[in-house]
Amino acid sequence: MSTSNTSSTSETDNLTDIGFSFSKEYILDKSHFAETFDQSVIVNHSPKRYLKAVAFIVAGFLMTQTDVTPYLAYFFIGLGAVEGLQVRFNRAWWLMRQLISKSANNSVTITINEQGIHSKSAYIDHLLKWTEIYRAQETEQGFLLTTEKLKHYVSKRCLNSAAIDFIKLKVN
Repeated sequence: MSTSNTSSTSETDNLTDIGFSFSKEYILDKSHFAETFDQSVIVNHSPKRYLKAVAFIVAGFLMTQTDVTPYLAYFFIGLGAVEGLQVRFNRAWWLMRQLISKSANNSVTITINEQGIHSKSAYIDHLLKWTEIYRAQETEQGFLLTTEKLKHYVSKRCLNSAAIDFIKLKVN
């Protein structure tokens, strides 16, 4: 999770009677999304990843030899081409989808405390409880936290050293 040079950020952390609390506001900008992808996606360079694209294209060409309407055949060929481009340009494709989403370039407030990691913006209000995390991996630039159904990425760019140490304590 990142901060932008043009954004206003606020940061607080304190140790009180009830425990640690840290809060910071940041912007979901292109650099945040790029870091999230780079730190959380393992890119498969195997030729097998093009299998679905090839299957769509072959199916489309085979359909041209039958009585099926040519539009359906061309649709499958086009679908195969789009799938192949998606596989080839996976990072750029993913970044583009994130940047056209309604949450892009909006501020998010992250709060880390004894309950968990709370992210709040105009579009989301999510609490990731410490008890829901069953696997945590510290990456070079953040934390990859896995729950039963999802992976969550928390960037160190928006955290101070006390918050980083607190997360390490809670996930280990």
